[in-house]
Amino acid sequence: MTPTARRESAALPPGAYDIDCVRCPRLAAHLGEVRREHPTYFCRPVSPFGDPRARLVIVGLAPGKHGANATGRPFTGDYAGILLYRTLYDFGFASEPESLGAADSLHLVGARITNAVKCLPPGNKPLPSEIHNCNDYLAVELSVLPEGAAILALGRIAHDAVLRALALRRREHPFAHGARHALPRGVRLFDSYHCSRYNANTGRITAAMFRRVFRAIVRHLDPERSRARAA
Repeated sequence: MTPTARRESAALPPGAYDIDCVRCPRLAAHLGEVRREHPTYFCRPVSPFGDPRARLVIVGLAPGKHGANATGRPFTGDYAGILLYRTLYDFGFASEPESLGAADSLHLVGARITNAVKCLPPGNKPLPSEIHNCNDYLAVELSVLPEGAAILALGRIAHDAVLRALALRRREHPFAHGARHALPRGVRLFDSYHCSRYNANTGRITAAMFRRVFRAIVRHLDPERSRARAA
C-alpha cells in the first residue's frame, strides 16, 4: 500500500478497512494462490481510495484479478476503471482522467471509491456469505457520510450491499440503471450498471448512459453548479 493510501484509509473510522482481514477462508486461500502465481501483485484486501470526507461514495463489486488486486487501488489496472475515472475527471471529481497505478499523482476531489467485497473472488463471483462478511466494513465507512451525500452503486450486488450496510429494505429500493433512491438525512442512492468490459462491449452501458447518471449526481450535490452548466 502506498503512503497516500495508508493516510486515506487511516483517516476513515476504525473498522472501515483491515488489510489483514481473513474472515473469508475461500477468499484468503484464493489470494494466496494468486500471490504465488503473481508475486508482485498486491493480493490483499483493497482499501477505499479517495477523500475520507467525500460527499460522493462509489461502491463497486470487488477487485479484479489483474486490476485492483494487482495494483492495490480500486478500479485501477483493468478496463473497468477507464470509463469510471474519465467520467470522474470530466465532472470535477478527479484530478486526472486516468488511474495508472497506486503510486501515480491522481487524487479524487470530494469522492471516494470502495467495494462491496474488498478481496478478489474466484471468477469475480463472491459468495453471499462473503458479501455479508465484508458488509461490516462498508457499514462503518458509510456511517460517516455527511448529510445530503450521494452514493453511486455500480451493479445490483453493490446496490444490495449499500442497503444492507444502511439497514434499509431492498424491496423498498429496487435496483435499476438510472434509479435514484431518497435515503435518510438527505442522502441519495444512485444506481448504474457496472462499467465492466462485458457491459460496455454488449452495449448494456455506454459512456452517455454513465454520464447521465453523473449529471443527476451533480444536480443532487450541487444544484447551483448544475444550473450554471445548463445556462
